[in-house]
Amino acid sequence: MSEASQTHDLRNRILFTLFILSVYRFGTFIPIPGIDPEQLQVMMESNQKGLLGMFNVFAGGAVSRMAIFALGIMPYISSSIIVQLLTGVSDYFKNLKSQGEMGRQKITQITRYGTVLLATVQGYGLSVGLESSANLVINPGIFFKITTVTTIVAGTMFLMWLGEQITQRGIGNGISLIIFSGIVAEIPRALVTTFELGRTGAISTAMIILIFILLLLTIMFIVFMERALRKILINYPKRQMGNKMYGGDSSHLPLKINSAGVIPAIFASALLLLPVTFSNFNVSQNDTFQTIISFFSQGQPLYMLLYASGIIFFTFFYTSITFNPTETAENLRKYGGFIPGIRPGESTALYIDTILTRLTTIGALYLTLVCLMPEFLIANYPIPFYLGGTSILIVVVVAIDTVTQIQTRLMSSQYEQLIKKTKFGR
Repeated sequence: MSEASQTHDLRNRILFTLFILSVYRFGTFIPIPGIDPEQLQVMMESNQKGLLGMFNVFAGGAVSRMAIFALGIMPYISSSIIVQLLTGVSDYFKNLKSQGEMGRQKITQITRYGTVLLATVQGYGLSVGLESSANLVINPGIFFKITTVTTIVAGTMFLMWLGEQITQRGIGNGISLIIFSGIVAEIPRALVTTFELGRTGAISTAMIILIFILLLLTIMFIVFMERALRKILINYPKRQMGNKMYGGDSSHLPLKINSAGVIPAIFASALLLLPVTFSNFNVSQNDTFQTIISFFSQGQPLYMLLYASGIIFFTFFYTSITFNPTETAENLRKYGGFIPGIRPGESTALYIDTILTRLTTIGALYLTLVCLMPEFLIANYPIPFYLGGTSILIVVVVAIDTVTQIQTRLMSSQYEQLIKKTKFGR
């Protein structure tokens, strides 16, 4: 494949990704049938805080418009969490994971079935919650419930398919890019809202400046931590073959401080949203219901504790299933590599595991700090969710990963051309 054709392929992948994301954004403006838009606006203005506001972030604003993508990609993420947890405790899923490509396809199929089930349950709960709000549904009844559930499930499955298409035929991780595009598309509106609050005096000018300084520092901190590596020196012994000596080189095993990327923040948010996805749309005046929901609003100790615990757990869990120190040590031993001062085999695996655990601990604390610190400001000031720590983390990390993939493809193309030129030159 020539350099021109590879560049053309990369361009097509980028254009395809942008096209799919534009289809997703268009879908967030198509409303569910039977909803009174004026009553919906009144309900959303009084329910911007708590998990409803966070859910609106992950749905790219589709919740505030009660669009066909109102559940967003969260049922798929929730199903993925459940399946991945089962791979750690169930022998059946462990066997599937060890079967290679065939097992992976079976796990993907189970994840899709789980997505349909969760979307159906959440869609029904959403329809019940919408009907309980006075004058929100134009013609409540069984027909509205069936229409809403069908629309929501179809929208979620279509969104899942769009994400898979991006991953296979585009650039970057499709699911992450869908969430990324939803947040980025709503950030300008969040900025306008913030400036409007400053103009009306709801927030002081000094506080707005402080907020943007904090956002800038947060972005810089995220970039630094995502680029940070711990390099473990690997030596290879010299080998004599005939009259020539081979080997004797050294390389490094790079370990990222945050190996899990943005997955822990997304998974922790999904778990918080899962139990109350549909109940939070129910705006009934039941005192017990309102008290329970208030515990999950931003700034509340229970919300912060559950969110932090979820991030820390999924940071360790996701790192453990994506990087196996024992397997890495075995591969090093197989190819003759060794860490200076460490015996090959079990000692090497233990050494790598110790370093990885320390790095993961730092990574988990970093993610928790980034996700929770700005939430205190949002809880105490009328700042949009889109300027929160979780949103900024997702935007920056997904942008870094996507740009890295583009650069990797470009470098691969240039490397192949260099090899060909060298070969023909000879």
